[in-house]
Amino acid sequence: MTPEQFRADIAALTAQLQGRPLDAALDAWLNAEHGAGSATFATLKAGCQAGVAAGWLCNREGGGIKYGRIFKPADDLHGFSVDVVDMQDIAGPHHVHPHGEIDLIVPIDGDARFDGRPAGWLVCPPGSAHRPTVSGGRALVLYLLPQGAIQFT
Repeated sequence: MTPEQFRADIAALTAQLQGRPLDAALDAWLNAEHGAGSATFATLKAGCQAGVAAGWLCNREGGGIKYGRIFKPADDLHGFSVDVVDMQDIAGPHHVHPHGEIDLIVPIDGDARFDGRPAGWLVCPPGSAHRPTVSGGRALVLYLLPQGAIQFT
């Protein structure tokens, strides 16, 4: 897996997200069509794990969290930026999602959950805020942010 292949895999998904509202309906659709057990989930999970192992994902660390923005918003990613974090039994910094956020939750060990959710997708609507929390083990979380917008509080 290379960063270029990872980008292509994400672009194939973001093409299906383009123009859709970030809401409960999108959350349900993502989990039904691309959730844990799907080919998309397996591909993105493998890409995240390979990127972390190779050092091109989660190549920064702060406050016990490994993180990194791998791709800035771009046309081929349909306006989304891509970040991946590696968290284990920890809460991250509080932030607001001006345009919403789409999270792919990839448990690595234990019964890891992200904001209480198991493997799969979590869609946070525009204007929502949280202190991202992984409990029950270690998880990788891939964030898709429309226009890369995030405001730390």
